[in-house]
Amino acid sequence: MSRFLKTDIDAAIDCLKKGGIILYPTDTVWGIGCDAANENAVRRIFELKRRAEAKSMISLVADSAQLERFTDGLPEIAFQLIEEAVTPLTIIVDHPVGIAPSMLAPDGSAGFRVSDEPFNRELCRRLRRPLVSTSANISGQPTPRFFGEIPKEIIDAVDYVAIYRRDDTEPRRPSAIIKISDDASFKIIRK
Repeated sequence: MSRFLKTDIDAAIDCLKKGGIILYPTDTVWGIGCDAANENAVRRIFELKRRAEAKSMISLVADSAQLERFTDGLPEIAFQLIEEAVTPLTIIVDHPVGIAPSMLAPDGSAGFRVSDEPFNRELCRRLRRPLVSTSANISGQPTPRFFGEIPKEIIDAVDYVAIYRRDDTEPRRPSAIIKISDDASFKIIRK
């Protein structure tokens, strides 16, 4: 890891551990994030995005082992789907544990994605908890495809803006979403 990248990750982790919110590139679009276990930070993101609390946000995790630590009784099919996915895949699970109450959907479920982005994985590893990942826009507005499309209002409102990949202009898309039930049945929410 380069010194530049390490400094960027160190600053983001310092911010997250102090309860701050960050703006960072994910394996899909640029996201607003915080420690998914920090209720106050999660609520700040809802306020910043002007997002209805009934619309839950997802969390990134470093790997399947971290995913398993924040879910209770995840069916094996979830791990198989993650391993086989060729594009970013978010799974919605019935029994998340250890995350802020505001991260839960009205039915008590929560979404997680094992990120393939090295920057994200390192943030999740060092934070030792899931990292909130919600698109860097005001709810109802278009999702920015790269850093240059992020509204100034969002950039000015976060506590730290990652330097990594700011110059990347490759348009990216949100992940596919699958809901996995306790009985191992699953439903495709978004392709």
